[in-house]
Amino acid sequence: MKHATKFYIDGAWVEPLSADRIPVIDPSTEEAFGEIAAGTAADVESAVAAASRAFPSFAATSKAERIRLLGRILECYEDRRREVAAALSQEMGAPIRFALEGQAQTGINHLKHMITTLEAYEFQHAKGTTLIVREPIGVVGLITPWNWPINQLVLKVAPALAAGCSMVLKPSEIAPFGAMIFADVMHEAGVPQGVFNLVNGDGPTVGHAIASHPDVAMVSITGSTRAGRAVAKAAADTVKRVAQELGGKSANILLEGVDPTSAVPRGVMNCFRNTGQSCTAPGRMLVPASMLAEVEAIARDTALQMKVGDPAQEETDLGPAVSKAQFDTIQHYISVGIEEGATLIAGGPGRPEGFNRGYYVRPTVFSNVTPDMVIARDEIFGPVLTIMPYRDLDEAVAIANDTVYGLSGNIQGDRETAVKVAARLRTGQVLINYPAYDGTAPFGGYGQSGNGREQGIFGLEEFLEMKAVVGALAG
Repeated sequence: MKHATKFYIDGAWVEPLSADRIPVIDPSTEEAFGEIAAGTAADVESAVAAASRAFPSFAATSKAERIRLLGRILECYEDRRREVAAALSQEMGAPIRFALEGQAQTGINHLKHMITTLEAYEFQHAKGTTLIVREPIGVVGLITPWNWPINQLVLKVAPALAAGCSMVLKPSEIAPFGAMIFADVMHEAGVPQGVFNLVNGDGPTVGHAIASHPDVAMVSITGSTRAGRAVAKAAADTVKRVAQELGGKSANILLEGVDPTSAVPRGVMNCFRNTGQSCTAPGRMLVPASMLAEVEAIARDTALQMKVGDPAQEETDLGPAVSKAQFDTIQHYISVGIEEGATLIAGGPGRPEGFNRGYYVRPTVFSNVTPDMVIARDEIFGPVLTIMPYRDLDEAVAIANDTVYGLSGNIQGDRETAVKVAARLRTGQVLINYPAYDGTAPFGGYGQSGNGREQGIFGLEEFLEMKAVVGALAG
């Protein structure tokens, strides 16, 4: 058992103020393999006080000093990337190969991008006789999820540091150990005392205490739309800034003339990546009606080739869902899809053959899904793909936009046509022809997918306030 029952506050690992503990479950065995302390509002108070004391001096550091600090963090993190990957694999069920090359690697990518961004960023510029100044917003609260634990943590911590903010982090209690290793990285890198603080616990207790605290100037949360609403409500009384990256129900539009032998397998695998537990998962594949039969056959074959198995095995493609609650939710939606009359062409209810424990899910594909079906509207957050036929591009766009979410969209086919279709999609990001990852592109959504943007200059400016010093410059 891993007993990680201290919090990182004011530059040291300290004892919690409560004896309550939260078990951490290995989703491949359904058994607890560790525990963390359950933080309280009093623990948050200590962390915010430390961050408040640290803020004035850290905010006054130069850009060059913060670049050097991020560089030291990068070096320390690179040394412990494999340790982070092993923790993520056990706590959230990510296959070890994906945990290393996908999950843990994102921490390196985001740190490098933020260093480059900060090097080029100017915090002041002239506008007539006015000096426009960007300043750190203050103490920030960071609430991160279980599905991309290090990815989202670094997407918040790196720009907060680059901006000159101090912070209090609450990682997910479901997948906390990677974040605790990262706290060690921050300590090893010499982050000034009180600038970075970590308090474990649940959302209703620790998350609420952070969001409602009067000395926290901003909260950045990645999580469910339900959690985002709760944070926004808790933050409202103190009128603090709230940046939210929440749920999604992304469409993947296959245009007429696209090669289905390439577009369909990649679409299926992108949907199932991370066991479908990604807010950007392209779970709705929109295809020309004339291509439906061919798409179904390819999607079925691709799903059947996905290897579900032990996350510790290199050959595993899909590990288990993260928890019993998530497993039950996915099973519910698979049953609902069958009840609604969608055509089940791969997978279905229950665990894959050969599994009698662990939160493993059969990679599932439905076809002939209509926009009114629950499985076409709700975020399933599991390896479930819905194939939806369309008659023309107007109908495809209407189906894609028929959602309360607006985080991401995908288009495959002729680039010129795809760019025109992208202009009609109500999403914060559109990916054309499975492009290479761009860590400087703004990431965030429309509607109930949240507000604010992450990555690059856009993520940095979320943590900055703007000041106009009128008359500071000669006319």
